[in-house]
Parts: sequence; structure tokens; C-alpha cells
Amino acid sequence: MADVTDYKNMNGIALAYIGDCVIELEVRTFLLSKKIYDSATLNRNALSFVKASAQSAAFEKIEPTLTEEELSYYKRGRNTHTAKTPKSASAIEYRRATGFEAMFGYLYLSGQSERIKELFSLAYSDVEII
Repeated sequence: MADVTDYKNMNGIALAYIGDCVIELEVRTFLLSKKIYDSATLNRNALSFVKASAQSAAFEKIEPTLTEEELSYYKRGRNTHTAKTPKSASAIEYRRATGFEAMFGYLYLSGQSERIKELFSLAYSDVEII
């Protein structure tokens, strides 16, 4: 098994892979804190957070608050070349979203749980729950 504490040597895709889970857990925790318990409503609202266009917009909101190290991990993910882009997002949005996920992967693997919560709150402060 790979040493997941060796995040400094992971490529952007590996960081985004774990970062996707980190963001998903934050989204689910947030939605449950709003006392939403119906699965259809949970899934519909989760899309407001996890689709590439939403993550791209969320990144733009937090970019000025990021440290140099956080930005470097974002860029590692953003600059990763992937074979496909989803139909629901532009190539730029998808690359930004991958960078966003990679940065959250770095934060998780480096044990920065408070920073994850802080950036998640800033990034999604204006998302409306329906």
C-alpha cells in the first residue's frame, strides 16, 4: 500500500482523488447540519457544491486568502492533464475544480482539518439550500 503521508510527492490526480472525498464529506456534513434528511433533497443540494462549475466558482472566492503552499497544490491539480472534460463544465472550470480538489486533498493529508473547514465555509458561503 502506498504511503499516503507522502503527499508532497503525489501528483495532482492523486491529490484531487482524495480531495474529492474530503469536499464530499464536508458537503454531506453541512447538509445534515441543516436538518435535511431526505435523500433526493440531499443529492439535489449536493450538486450545488460538487459540480465542476460550482467548485471553480468556489475557488475564485477563496483564492485571495490562500497561502503560497495551498496555491502550489492547487496549481499541481489544475495543471494535470486529463483525458475527458464533463459536458456540464468548460475545460477551464474542470481544471480549476481539479485544482480545488487537489488543494483540499493536500490539506487533508497534511492534517489541516481546521483550515479545511475555514476554506469550505468561505468558498460556499453563498450557496442556497433548496
